[in-house]
Amino acid sequence: MTATAADQQAAPGTPANRLANPADTYSQTDWNSAYGNVTTEVEGWVETVEGTIPPALQGTLYRNGPGRLERGGRWVQHPFDGDGMVLAVGFRQGRAYLRNRFVRTAGWLEEEAAGQWRYRGVFGTRKPGGVLANALDLRLKNIANTSVVDWGGQLLALWEAASPTALDPVTLATQGLSTMGGVLAPQEPFSAHPRLDPGHHGAPRLVNFGLKTGPRSTIRLMEFDPQGQLLYQRQDRLQGFAFLHDFALTPNWAVFLKNALEFNPLPYMTGYRGAAQCLRSRPGARGEFWLIPRGAGTPVVLPATEGFVFHHVNAWEEGTTLVVDSIHYADFPVVDPAEDFRHVAFEQLPPGQLERCTVDMIHGRVERRRLSGRCCEFPTVHPQRQGHRHRCVWMAVAQRETGNAPLQAIEKLDLETGRRWVWSAAPRGFVSEPVLVPHPQNPAEDAGWILSLVWNSARRASDVVILRAA
Repeated sequence: MTATAADQQAAPGTPANRLANPADTYSQTDWNSAYGNVTTEVEGWVETVEGTIPPALQGTLYRNGPGRLERGGRWVQHPFDGDGMVLAVGFRQGRAYLRNRFVRTAGWLEEEAAGQWRYRGVFGTRKPGGVLANALDLRLKNIANTSVVDWGGQLLALWEAASPTALDPVTLATQGLSTMGGVLAPQEPFSAHPRLDPGHHGAPRLVNFGLKTGPRSTIRLMEFDPQGQLLYQRQDRLQGFAFLHDFALTPNWAVFLKNALEFNPLPYMTGYRGAAQCLRSRPGARGEFWLIPRGAGTPVVLPATEGFVFHHVNAWEEGTTLVVDSIHYADFPVVDPAEDFRHVAFEQLPPGQLERCTVDMIHGRVERRRLSGRCCEFPTVHPQRQGHRHRCVWMAVAQRETGNAPLQAIEKLDLETGRRWVWSAAPRGFVSEPVLVPHPQNPAEDAGWILSLVWNSARRASDVVILRAA
C-alpha cells in the first residue's frame, strides 16, 4: 500500500482541473484486476509516501468491503456476496499505520474450516451441489461487508440484512454480534447506512433503521447517544414491498425513497437465483417518499418520480417543503445471473446522476431537477451539514463527461456557482467512496481533507489518497 497526498487545487477561473492523466479510456483488464481475493492480514507502518501526510490529520480511517471472493476454487457470483474485511489506516504526526482483518462471523469461521461455501449469497452465489442443494435453503450468512462505524465505544461492521458485528477498534479482533445494548433481537436487521445527526436535538446522535419487508414493510427507526444508549425508537408498517438501502435525515424527518420494484421469490426459493437477482422495476411505475417523523406523528407517504435511487446525499427542511439530493438512475441496474461481474458492460447500464427532489408536503407534489450530468456515486457532504442545506458535495465520478463508465476520479461540486474541481486517477486508477475529514481548526464547509482508497492497477495494489477538500 502507498499513501499518496495531493495538495493541489484548480486553476482560478477554470470549471475543472484534472490533476492526473486525462485519458478518457480505461482497460477492462485493469478494471478486472481490482477483484482479487484477499488472502493475508497485515499490519505495520506505511513506509512509502508520496507527498506529505498533513500533520493536522489525526485519527483512524476505517473501511469495510468484500475481501473473501473465492473458496475451494469457486468464485462468488457477485462481489457483494464476499465476506467483509475491515481496513484501518491510523494517521498520527504525519505518519500512517495500516491494519486489516477479516470479520470473523460464525458463517466465515464455518466456511473457512470447510474450505468451501456453505451458504447461498443474496446476489447469486451458490453453495456446491447445484440447484437441488440450494433449493429451499433460505438461510442467510451475515457477511458484515458493507460499512463500518465507530460509535458508543464499539466498532461495528454492518450488513443491512443482519445485526452488527462488533470489533475491537484497535486490533480489529471480532468480538461477536452486537445487540446495541439489548435494543436488537438476535439477527435483527440493522442498516449498513446509518446517519450521524450533528446535534439537531442538542447533541450528536447515530440514527439508523431496520427493515422487514413483505406485502407490508416494517421500518424500525432507532436513535442512539454518543455512549451508545437508545434515546428514541419507533416502528411503522407501510403498504408495499420495499427495498431500502439508504435514507436521509433532517431535524424532524427520516426520509426514505421506496423505489418502484417488485420481487418474485420463486427463482430464489427453487435455488436458481439469489434474492437480489429476483428484483425488477415495475415499468412506468413511480416510487414513493416515506417520511417518518423523528417523534410523535403519522408517516407521510407521497408519490415520487420514476427511476431508482441507492444513495442519498443529504436533505433539509424549508418550511413545509423537504429538499432531498440523491444519486438517481433511470432504471434499476439488474443483476444478471449470466453476467461475470468482472466484465461489466458499462455502456449498457444507466449512469448514476446527481439530482434534487423538492417535496411539497402540503400539496403532495414532487419536482425533480438534475444538478450534474456526469456519472457519479458515493456522495458526501461536510458532517455538520447533515440535515442542513449544503453548498459543497464530493463524489466519485467517471473520467468521461457523459455516459456510464468506471469511477476513476473525485469531484468537488459547488452547487451555488456550478464550479467544480476534479482529481483523476485515470487511466489506470479506480476510486472508491470519498470520505470527508473536517479540519480541526477551520469550520468552513470545504476545509479539511478527502480520503479515498484508489485501486492502482499499475501496481496491482491500493493507494490511500489524501486530497485537500477545497
